Amino acid sequence: MGTEASHGRSILHIDVNSAYLSWTAVEFLAHGRADDIRRIPSAIAGDPRSRHGIILAKSEPAKKYGIKTAMTLAEAQRRCPDLALFPPDHAMYKVYSDRMYALLCEYTDIIERFSIDECWLDYTGSEKIFGPPLEAARAISARIRKELGFTVNIGVSTNKLLAKMASEREKPDKIHTLYPGEIAEKMWPLPTDELFGVGHSTKQALARVGLRTIGDVAHADAVMLRQLLKPVMGQLVHDHANGIDDTPVLREELRAEKSIGHSTTTPRDVTDEEEALRYLLSLSERVGLRLRDAGLEAGVASVELKNKSFYTYRHQKKLPSRVRTTSEIYEAACAIFREMWRGDDLRLIGVSLTDLAPAGARARQISLFEDPEETARGRAIEETQDEIRKKFGRDAIKRGTLV
Repeated sequence: MGTEASHGRSILHIDVNSAYLSWTAVEFLAHGRADDIRRIPSAIAGDPRSRHGIILAKSEPAKKYGIKTAMTLAEAQRRCPDLALFPPDHAMYKVYSDRMYALLCEYTDIIERFSIDECWLDYTGSEKIFGPPLEAARAISARIRKELGFTVNIGVSTNKLLAKMASEREKPDKIHTLYPGEIAEKMWPLPTDELFGVGHSTKQALARVGLRTIGDVAHADAVMLRQLLKPVMGQLVHDHANGIDDTPVLREELRAEKSIGHSTTTPRDVTDEEEALRYLLSLSERVGLRLRDAGLEAGVASVELKNKSFYTYRHQKKLPSRVRTTSEIYEAACAIFREMWRGDDLRLIGVSLTDLAPAGARARQISLFEDPEETARGRAIEETQDEIRKKFGRDAIKRGTLV
């Protein structure tokens, strides 16, 4: 298990084992189903007519047939013809996720939801009430199993990165530590794509210069990595390989500030900037329509990207002047995207706006290069287009680049 740190932060990462399938099993049992689908070859799978026609979660018996998350339905059924398949129920998943969140709130009020089935807890200071982090992790694990009916993996460390990496070790229903003193033994021997945030493209780039393990990356020259992977990604990978991460655990209320946003899972991996920008334009149009319909304008824009390895990263920017039109939103989104994109293959792109206020309620900074009449004309045109879309449907008017 390792030795608990005597100073610094105490961070726990909670990860539900095969969440969608586990929650479906618990729900079925609660409604009188005789068998537990976790004990048979089974899986949760999406619509076979779209990208979501893939395995979203699978049981332990299904793993014995070589069935993996993100495998196509056709391949999964070829490997296991008797595989029991069930559709996803996202409304029900949220109920179980919220139940777990309520239980975790008993241990600390500093909890960040990374996804519906994962979250970080900043346990620092709670030791005085609930004991050392490992003791608390065991209590949390036992309570979730007994009171909620499913199991979790828990990672324990001094920062979010290492706690996340710890929870990814042997599954299911395990508790692991990964303290700084354990990095060389537990993390460095792993292949590079097991490092949080490293996908297939990055793995290939690292392999081309002979870096095949996390330890190789940790001992590589940071300047070389910044040149190889672009400055932001190169430094991030080097830091992560050395267990460096000072990002805070963000309370739910800090993440849930009022916002308007849209995201889309792409029908195929997006690999070039031009195609990504077309998605940004479409999303900016949808976000802008909602913003104007609500009579609001925004002071902060953010872009969210998820790569094919399911790693999600976000970046936001305070805007020099408040935005309202699709063109303004798109311009901001493009600038943010170009700063943050690491060149990896994308499967989800999102645009959102925060720092919302009624249109005209706050003074707007006019750029020296901005034509006020042109801006007003552009806003009037978009408001007219909004009225047409409301009356005849969203597809009544389309930009040429999106046709």
